[in-house]
Amino acid sequence: QVQLVESGGGSVQAGGSLRLACAASGNTYDTDCMGWYRQAPGKEREGVALLFTNYDDIQSYADSVKGRFTISLDSAKKTLTLQMNSLKPEDTTMYYCAAGRDRERCSASRREIIAGIGSRTPLNYWGQGTQVTVST
Repeated sequence: QVQLVESGGGSVQAGGSLRLACAASGNTYDTDCMGWYRQAPGKEREGVALLFTNYDDIQSYADSVKGRFTISLDSAKKTLTLQMNSLKPEDTTMYYCAAGRDRERCSASRREIIAGIGSRTPLNYWGQGTQVTVST
């Protein structure tokens, strides 16, 4: 089992920045990928960014955040971060950290993020979420 705890959400004005963090504990050596997802009430979950834990230079982003958000992994600290710059009101929602155990599931989620079709392949482990609110 892997436990994930997000932090760093909050309120910011449009154009501002926030940095989300996800602390992982438990059998973290068992993970193949980690990512950030977001979901507004009544809407489909959207993959935001994902990386493979053993190849963290391979990063995938949704078109809606490309160039503004950066995902990174500190393996020693077992912490996944999402640096969010140039925030827009449409970025307002709950953000979730997730981790996947197997390559097939991770690769499917990566394809969905790149295609922008919504997150239909859930990863194995999820955090409780952190709220991001961007005002005009």
